[in-house]
Amino acid sequence: MSTTESLVARGKQLAAGAGALTAALAVGATLFAAPVQAAPGPLKPPYGIVTAKKGLSQRQYPSTDSSVRGYLRHRAQVGLVCKVRTQNVRGNSVWYLTRGERPGWVAGKYVTNSGYVKYCKDVQHARVQPNNPSKHAVG
Repeated sequence: MSTTESLVARGKQLAAGAGALTAALAVGATLFAAPVQAAPGPLKPPYGIVTAKKGLSQRQYPSTDSSVRGYLRHRAQVGLVCKVRTQNVRGNSVWYLTRGERPGWVAGKYVTNSGYVKYCKDVQHARVQPNNPSKHAVG
């Protein structure tokens, strides 16, 4: 087989492969198009599972004196951003910052974490501070 013939054969193989790749991408895009109200999938680590039988209050700051921002039911899965050591709750001084639409703090005593959770000092500042423009408004 001459060099020209082998180059022509290789070009045909590449063209056939590109056609198959285009078809696979089209099928994949159709298969992965999510419905408008799809059920949420499993959370990416790190995440935690609420172990408190009566549920758990999500707080504005990592303290039981802080205001309650939300409530998490028993066995609820919640994404975790980072952790700090502050107020001791029944022998555990770890508090987790949750991720999601309404980030808040939960006592580590009542959350079993899955995956390594970094300390907040090691996480980018933008991810740690909840986005609340009204808090910083001037006027």
